[in-house]
Amino acid sequence: MDTNENLPRKILFASSEAYPLIKTGGLGDVSGSLPVALKSLHRDVRLVLPAYREILNHKGKSVTIAQFTLPLGHVKIKERLLPGTRLKVWLVDCPSCFDRSGSPYLGENGLPWPDNAERYALFCQAVSHLALDKAGLEWQPDLVHCNDWQTGLVPAQLSLSESRPATLFTIHNLAYQGLFPETLFSTLNLPWSFWSPHALEYYGQLSFLKGGIVFADRINTVSPTYAEEIQTPQFGCGLDGLLRHRKDKLSGILNGIDKNWNPAQDPLLTKNYSLREPGGKKDNKKALLRELHLPVKMNIPLMAFVGRLVEQKGIDILLTALPEIVDLPAQVVFLGSGEKRYEQALRQFAKRHPEQIAVQIGFDEALAHRIEAGADIFLMPSRFEPCGLNQMYSQRYGTPPVVHRVGGLADTVTDTTPATLRDGTATGVVFDGAESTVLIEAVKRATLLYGQQKQYWQPLQRQGMRQDFSWRRSAKNYLELYRQTLLERAG
Repeated sequence: MDTNENLPRKILFASSEAYPLIKTGGLGDVSGSLPVALKSLHRDVRLVLPAYREILNHKGKSVTIAQFTLPLGHVKIKERLLPGTRLKVWLVDCPSCFDRSGSPYLGENGLPWPDNAERYALFCQAVSHLALDKAGLEWQPDLVHCNDWQTGLVPAQLSLSESRPATLFTIHNLAYQGLFPETLFSTLNLPWSFWSPHALEYYGQLSFLKGGIVFADRINTVSPTYAEEIQTPQFGCGLDGLLRHRKDKLSGILNGIDKNWNPAQDPLLTKNYSLREPGGKKDNKKALLRELHLPVKMNIPLMAFVGRLVEQKGIDILLTALPEIVDLPAQVVFLGSGEKRYEQALRQFAKRHPEQIAVQIGFDEALAHRIEAGADIFLMPSRFEPCGLNQMYSQRYGTPPVVHRVGGLADTVTDTTPATLRDGTATGVVFDGAESTVLIEAVKRATLLYGQQKQYWQPLQRQGMRQDFSWRRSAKNYLELYRQTLLERAG
């Protein structure tokens, strides 16, 4: 540990996914960016992941650097670099657990793998083995940073060792808890002392997430507001009491956004633009409208929704509001996939309003960039949002967002009011309440602002583009949290 700074020198960052090797959601973005930013701040970081088939088939050489037998199976540790970086990645290779098709968590039938408890318990055992320097690699971290339920058993297992490193557990989404039947507990080689409401037992089930919350030295979430929200019954998913009990060890740090999201350098755009030279945004709107087969109407706003078509993201609220939105008038583009009923409803709207609504089912990273650049207003009516990324992308791309005042949306978007317009801090439109009526009023407010380009809209765009959502900023905040964790652990 650096004595001058009281900061950890060696950090083991444990995750179940990391972009670009494997990604299913925001966790993958964080795990592919934060360790790289920490390394740029002169930390000795190792990222540890399961060796999924998709990762092993990914371009790049990996070499076996260790192997050992754990209670749940034999593993090899393979080392490679995260593509495009000098960050070392350690892969926990156990073919019976991870060498399979499908997503990391779901089979090709769309259902969770029936052995997910065993798979991620083995992964946690391997991470703990590495954290205690039992793999013969002569490298022991000062701190282990665990992420979401798939790594929740690591702090629990490390708590059994006196010589353990400090532990931090980050909750990216409390709704995903890693819950399994009680019958599986005895198969995972866990001490019976863990089968307790004060440890891993959760109303008769085994909870991986509780392992992180109960046993980690510190807990954090991906925004300050979400850290407060999850201590309430409304957002606590049944764990609010436990989180209130540990509130002195709970905090929130906003995620950053990847440097690839930069309109001045984005190779996926029709024309690059910036805060100093914003004119290219209009070219991107024209090109996007043509690509979507919508009439090119530059005098009405083009609104956008990019995300999963599920209730969490408020898609049902938006669908209810859509008839009034198109009457404003406005054009709207949707990109995403999710529940079939929402996909079908969007297709029906597009069929009824072919000149105003465009729908792309599925996910297309390049199109997502072009939508952020070409849209005028971004719609994000999420019921809850631990952090959110698209509202930050939107501000960077000069596309003011309309957001529900929850989680990271509340922390990253400043509502447009007479006061914030006067002091130049406004970056979007914020509404309260997960209801279509308040969403409609917020969209109308945004449309009125859009109609007064020079007086209101352009200053709003410029202020959004000035915001610092860099991973380097987030990494510095994490280093301070690591420092606090180590000091508390030592004391």
